[in-house]
Amino acid sequence: MASMIDRYLLRYFLAVIDQGNFSRAAASCNVSQPTLSAGVAKLEASLGRQLFTRSNRRVALTEAGARLVARARRIEAEFLQAEREAGAARGAGRLRLGILSSTPTRWTADFVAALPRDAGEVELVEGRERELIDRLTRGRIDAALTIVRGNPRFAARVLFEEPYLLALSAAHPLSARELLAAEELVDEPMIVRRQCELLGETSRHFTARGVRPFFPARTTSDDRARALVAAGLGITVAPASFGGEGVVMRPLAEFDHRREIGLLASDAALLAHPLLERLADGVAAPAP
Repeated sequence: MASMIDRYLLRYFLAVIDQGNFSRAAASCNVSQPTLSAGVAKLEASLGRQLFTRSNRRVALTEAGARLVARARRIEAEFLQAEREAGAARGAGRLRLGILSSTPTRWTADFVAALPRDAGEVELVEGRERELIDRLTRGRIDAALTIVRGNPRFAARVLFEEPYLLALSAAHPLSARELLAAEELVDEPMIVRRQCELLGETSRHFTARGVRPFFPARTTSDDRARALVAAGLGITVAPASFGGEGVVMRPLAEFDHRREIGLLASDAALLAHPLLERLADGVAAPAP
């Protein structure tokens, strides 16, 4: 089967089973839902069997789909093991570290600046949360500084928890307020942080309260977003650690989202790596 069927098709198939529906499966595979649906249809055509019965409310395995599950998982496990072994051989003496895009650059810069001369090779790979989880799963990175959500596949070390707050220029008229409501921000332009893991929740929060702001900038760079906020171009919602010179962080009423920042690794022993200990020591919770 492995020589006849592309691996990505089996991954799509397993994702639908693990996630329970096609939309969540597509998100977990970092593809659009039409792409994933087309892949599952291609797999069904290759096998000459329907693998799922679909309705508006649920997705269920057919008899043929149920027979395929164990073999697909076995094939995927063998692929992952081979990738881990190849990665270990290539990366002997090298630490491949994933860095969440929405963490402050200063954490990584301070870590690199303090590396001892005999530290060996350190490879930094930036990505969104799902991208880092995928790379960890495939053995393409050894550990990640990212959001910790209790994923049972990985060993975790939580470093701290932080809230999502409203970021404003220090010169903004509302910057002295201790608490702000969405309704007060109806005329405020907002900077869109495209890599924000709460982008959807933030949009729904404001829309539900009748706030549909003008977006003067959209960026995947938090450094650029921070500079634009400090310059007074607009406000944005961000983790507390987003704050910096010229930017103040204030609570947003009825927006109680938080995140745990920490280290993830496929091997618990790796969390005791001296370089990861050094990184953990340098990553500090934002001041309240």
